[in-house]
Amino acid sequence: MRLSRASLGSLPAESRPRVSPGSFGPGIVHLGVGAFHRAHQAVYTEDAMAAGGGDWGIVEVAPRSASIVDALTEQDLLYSVTTLGPSSTSTRVVGSVAGALRASASPSTVVELLADPRIRVVTLTVTEKGYRLDPATGEVLWDDELRADLGTDRPPRTIPGLLIRGLRARQKADAGPIALVSCDNLPANGHRLSGLVTQTAGSLLDWVRASVTFPGTMVDRIVPAATPDLLSTAESALGASDRAAVCGEPYSQWVIEDSFPGGRPPWELAGAVMTGDARPWERLKLRALNGVHSAIAYLGAVAGCSTIAAALELPGMDAVMRAFIASDVAPTLDPPPGVTVVSYGESVLTRFANPAMGHRTLQVAMDGSQKLPQRVLHTLLDRRAAGGTPRWGALVVAAWMRFVQGVADDGRALPLDDPLASDIRARLAASSSTPEGVVDALLGLTTVFDRALADDSVVRSLLVEWLTALTKHGVAATLSSGPGEGDGA
Repeated sequence: MRLSRASLGSLPAESRPRVSPGSFGPGIVHLGVGAFHRAHQAVYTEDAMAAGGGDWGIVEVAPRSASIVDALTEQDLLYSVTTLGPSSTSTRVVGSVAGALRASASPSTVVELLADPRIRVVTLTVTEKGYRLDPATGEVLWDDELRADLGTDRPPRTIPGLLIRGLRARQKADAGPIALVSCDNLPANGHRLSGLVTQTAGSLLDWVRASVTFPGTMVDRIVPAATPDLLSTAESALGASDRAAVCGEPYSQWVIEDSFPGGRPPWELAGAVMTGDARPWERLKLRALNGVHSAIAYLGAVAGCSTIAAALELPGMDAVMRAFIASDVAPTLDPPPGVTVVSYGESVLTRFANPAMGHRTLQVAMDGSQKLPQRVLHTLLDRRAAGGTPRWGALVVAAWMRFVQGVADDGRALPLDDPLASDIRARLAASSSTPEGVVDALLGLTTVFDRALADDSVVRSLLVEWLTALTKHGVAATLSSGPGEGDGA
């Protein structure tokens, strides 16, 4: 039996949707129908409608991939979320989706949706590269595709193109104000999205300033990629097959700046934190969670560990991550009231150790050139600005430099799935293979490394030292020296 509206009556009562599918109208367009959104924002939105009502159905827009759109369509827009605890699981069907389409197949429909007065919120999970912004400066990375989207009448193909063309249509239709909400792991993500739109708005700029808001957010839930085992677990729980199934850890958090001129779902009734300033939460999560996640991923992948939980079991890994959090991350943050960086970091490591997640190191390691600035490099910059020596933060960057060379400690190939992969490979091929040569070649990636960091002799020396250790001795031996056990070389 396939998951569908017709099969809902056969599901266990605790697994059925918390709202009646089709009983509400659309209110949100979401760009980027990945697993994280479906396990996070869509769940909050269903719970909010269940608690407070309203027409806040989500129209899911996949920029290119047809597979998830096809699966949702075939299942009457239903899918399941399985929560993976350390010792038990639970599965629920989510019913907050009101439509699903592929932007590349029907871009004009997306533009029309953005001009629909019923749509008052647009959310995005398109990853860092989808914004086409320089990760170091926040400036738009103009290319032929973006220029064509904004300067011709051809159907838009980029995320900025879809947004601007949709906002133009919304202004023309006098469809009312709207909130554009980034749910990606970017520093000051609302500010970045605002910068993207204002830099590309052209003659629309005055209307954007009067009619569009860009609430910042912090999103948090570990959502591993779907596997055949997950599909089997969901089917066993439901008694029905689900080709759009996703899973996540028990923990979930959403912090949202409350600036919605056209209204919003009552997300606070679903447990979201509504605030006037999400930046302290964003910075805490980006540096103390995402930065640590990336650190474990690079070190673990080079050491031959397939999952984050397995990497955390390497001798010395937990101690090194605690040193990174306490010595380098904590001094750079002013956390939200009632939160300490060290205790937050300890909770993060406990979550990462959950073996049920099966979160793959290579999945976390993807797109490193886009993630490093906000997750790790800003920590190093702040530590240096305060006169500190970011020893453990430098280890994380050195681990990335070791990872992108493409060979694990045991000789196995490591894939480089990164927008700058060709540039990275070219720089490495043209440089000396010594640690000094690799460090200098990669510090030359100006879209990744701020000049102040690249020109910092202390940082360079630390990177060379750690990369020498990782290259000569391997990850396991380098970690096992641990904090306070020498210099790691």
